[in-house]
Amino acid sequence: MIGTVFRSDDVPAEHRFDYWRELVHRAIAPSDIHSKFAGDFWAQQRLLELGPVLVWPTAHLPTGFRRTEKMVRQSDPEMYHLSLVLGGDFGLEHVGRTEMYGPSDLWVTDTSRAYDVRPSDSLGRQVIRGICADLPKTLLPLPPARIAELLGRRLPGREGVGALLTGFLTGLEQQVDTLQPADAPRLGTVLIDLLAAWFAQVLEAEDALPPETRQRALTTRIRAFVRQNLHDPELNPRAIAAAHHISLSYLHRLFQEDTPDETVAAWIRVQRLEGARHDLADPGLDSTPVHTIATRWGMPRASDFTRAFRGAYGVSPTEFRARERAARGPGRDHPPA
Repeated sequence: MIGTVFRSDDVPAEHRFDYWRELVHRAIAPSDIHSKFAGDFWAQQRLLELGPVLVWPTAHLPTGFRRTEKMVRQSDPEMYHLSLVLGGDFGLEHVGRTEMYGPSDLWVTDTSRAYDVRPSDSLGRQVIRGICADLPKTLLPLPPARIAELLGRRLPGREGVGALLTGFLTGLEQQVDTLQPADAPRLGTVLIDLLAAWFAQVLEAEDALPPETRQRALTTRIRAFVRQNLHDPELNPRAIAAAHHISLSYLHRLFQEDTPDETVAAWIRVQRLEGARHDLADPGLDSTPVHTIATRWGMPRASDFTRAFRGAYGVSPTEFRARERAARGPGRDHPPA
């Protein structure tokens, strides 16, 4: 696992809000943090250090954050702050703009400018969920004057590169327990490239990005596209290249530079086999025929699937499922209701 975890339940009730507030102060630029639930507070939060980027999935009772001009003068880490709302509603005042935000919205703030974030009065004691990221301004390869056009705006995260960014952040939260410290710098680089590509797309300024940033962002988009379409037996390198309006040779070059020891077709096969292996080990799918699982993962020919599975894992799909069932033992074929 990378990062640390805070749970308010691990702290005496009278100290929970102050303890959590101190944690947030270490994660972002100092601000006035306040909540009408401070006397009976609840929060869970992680801090993930991905190289120079800090990502912090958070869930907490409604809380306001206010950074004043005086606070800016006293301390400015020169960071951009990104917030992805997963649950709850907020109002944000920043750089002369006032916007309301809800689930799947994103916003960007600049620690060199004052801001005021307020939860909606209608939330009551509803838990707010989101994922935030902070990174040094110098890491983004776009002019600060262009990024300033995005500050304080409600930015949708349901389409285009915004959807990829949202998927990456939520995927980090879901997989954080399996990630290792050695993964952190690369994940930070991917996040910076996605942010740069997203900013450029929103600003229609993609040509301003360095070629290596555009290339890494394209590779990330392609891998996300493949994962979403593994069920399609017609998914192959030629179809992927056509969907992204690039040549087949350029697609192969992208993968060769990203993963030198693995071709596009080999990577697709690994993703499909891993998906099928996971389903075959799932007790909730014990009654689903092997060929149905194989078809779900884009491998409708039983003989091809069995040959590939045995080559990857040393046993046939049927043998693997039987071994998994035996390992669970009697009475554990299905998860509890």
